[in-house]
Amino acid sequence: MLSDENRWRRCSACKSSIECGSTYWVCNVSTCNRKRTGLVFCSVSCWEVHLPEANHRETWAVEKVAPGASEVAAAPKAAPSPAKQRRRIVHSEAPRRQQQSGPSEVLIVASRLKDYVRARSGFNTSDGVLGPLSDIVRRVCDDAVKNAERAGRKTVLDRDIPSA
Repeated sequence: MLSDENRWRRCSACKSSIECGSTYWVCNVSTCNRKRTGLVFCSVSCWEVHLPEANHRETWAVEKVAPGASEVAAAPKAAPSPAKQRRRIVHSEAPRRQQQSGPSEVLIVASRLKDYVRARSGFNTSDGVLGPLSDIVRRVCDDAVKNAERAGRKTVLDRDIPSA
């Protein structure tokens, strides 16, 4: 256990101590680095913990070095002293993994589907319908992507969607 004089701050994810003069990580997104938020992480894996709830479009971890014990002692207690920054950027694969694990994610807007079915037939729609319909949409999208690849494009167009 570290004494208070050697501890600079605590990790925002695991709450372990970050020692003065040691390496720590921050998110490159400005909303995570605001004075009030001030997220700091003891490792890249701790940084990745905040990604699912942060919902960043594109992000990476920036390696920094915490200020030394003498700098911390000299700084006012109200605000932590600025850390020396050593730029080393590490890109996370977490957002890509999350998108690839999306087959369980619902792709259908439930309220719109229910309104359509009710207007068309007067029937109600179960929430259990959303999963199978999302699977159908995924298969159609996968076919459309293959058609765009065959045509040498990186954009899926309306003509790439297979007819029913």
